[in-house]
Amino acid sequence: AVCSMGNSTSRLYSVLAKTLSSGAVSQHQDCLEQLDPAQLDPIDPKDLLEECQVVLQKRPPRFQRNFVNLKKNIASNHRPIRVMQWNILAQALGEGKDNFVQCPMEALKWEERKCLILEEILAYKPDILCLQEVDHYFDTFEPLLSRLGYQCTFFPKPWSPCLDVEHNNGPDGCALFFLRERFQLVSSANIRLTAMKLKTNQVAIAQTLRCRETGRLLCAAVTHLKARTGWERFRSAQGCDLLRNLEGITQGAEIPLIVCGDFNAEPTEEVYREFSNSSLNLNSAYKLLSPDGQSEPPYTTWKIRPSGECRHTLDYIWYSQHALNVTSALGLLTEEQIGPNRLPSFNYPSDHLSLVCDFSFNQDPDRLL
Repeated sequence: AVCSMGNSTSRLYSVLAKTLSSGAVSQHQDCLEQLDPAQLDPIDPKDLLEECQVVLQKRPPRFQRNFVNLKKNIASNHRPIRVMQWNILAQALGEGKDNFVQCPMEALKWEERKCLILEEILAYKPDILCLQEVDHYFDTFEPLLSRLGYQCTFFPKPWSPCLDVEHNNGPDGCALFFLRERFQLVSSANIRLTAMKLKTNQVAIAQTLRCRETGRLLCAAVTHLKARTGWERFRSAQGCDLLRNLEGITQGAEIPLIVCGDFNAEPTEEVYREFSNSSLNLNSAYKLLSPDGQSEPPYTTWKIRPSGECRHTLDYIWYSQHALNVTSALGLLTEEQIGPNRLPSFNYPSDHLSLVCDFSFNQDPDRLL
C-alpha cells in the first residue's frame, strides 16, 4: 500500500507504477521511440524522488558519497557540466546470468532496484548521463527521463545476451541522456564497433552538443567494450576503432571530448594505454582523486560469483585535458560501505559504481594541444 501524498504525487505514482510492468514493451517500442518531449507533461524531480523513496522505504538508506574538490583556483564563466557514468546492470543478466552468489534475489527485484537507480540519478542531477547495460530503456528510462528534461538516445547490442534469458525485456545497450535546457544537439552517431575489420557486438553513441550558456561545442560519447579475460586484443581493436571514429567527429580534437564507458579493462591493458596516448590528448578524470594524480581507483566494480571474488577497475570518464578542467569528482564507496557481500545489494542496485565528475571549459579556447 502507498500512502496518499496529494493529487500530483498520486498521479506521478501511477506513472512510475506503469513502468514496473514491462510485458507490453515490445508491442509499443515503435511509438515510444517517436515520443515528442514537448508533448509530455514534465515531472518534478522532487516528486519522483519522493515516489522512489516510498517504494524503497523498507530498504536501508542510500550510501552517502562526497564530492572531492579538485581545482580550487580555476575561475569559470559558466556553471559546471556534471557528467555521470554508470553500468547499471541489465535486469535480465542480474536475475538470469550473472550469478551474484551473495546477493539475495529479493534485492534484484526490478520494482525496487529501478527506484534505487533513479534515486542515484536524481541525487546527482547530471547534465550528461551515460549508461551501459540498459534493458529497460523503453518502459522506464526514456519515458521518465524525457519528462525530467533529458533528450534520450539508445543503441542496443546487435546480439544482446539478455535475449537468452527467459522473460527478458529486450536487448541491453548503451544510452546517452543530456539536459535539453543546457545543450542543443548538433549531431549524433550510433557506432557499431569493429575489431580486425569485423563488426562486433559492442556499440557506442557519440553526440556533438552545443552548450547553450557558452556557445561552445562538446562531444559526449558512451561505450561498453567486450567483457572477460582472454579478449584483451579484441578490446584493444575496439578501442582503436572508437578512437578513429571520435577523431573524425571531433575534427581531430578541435571539439572537446568526454568519453564514458565500461571498458572491461584494467589500467594495465593495451586499450587503456591507447586512450592515454591517443592524439585526442585524453586523460582519465578519476586519476585525479589519487595523491599523485596518476593512479586509477582501486576498484569500480566489486562482486562475488561462483568463481570467487572479483574486484576490478573497469569504468572510466576520459576527457580532453587541453580543453576541459575537472573541478570535482564523486568519491567511491569504501569497502566498509560496500560490506562483505559486495555488490549488488539491498543498498546499491548495480555491481558497478557510478562515476560523477564536474567539468568546466578551459578559459583559453584557442589553446588546443
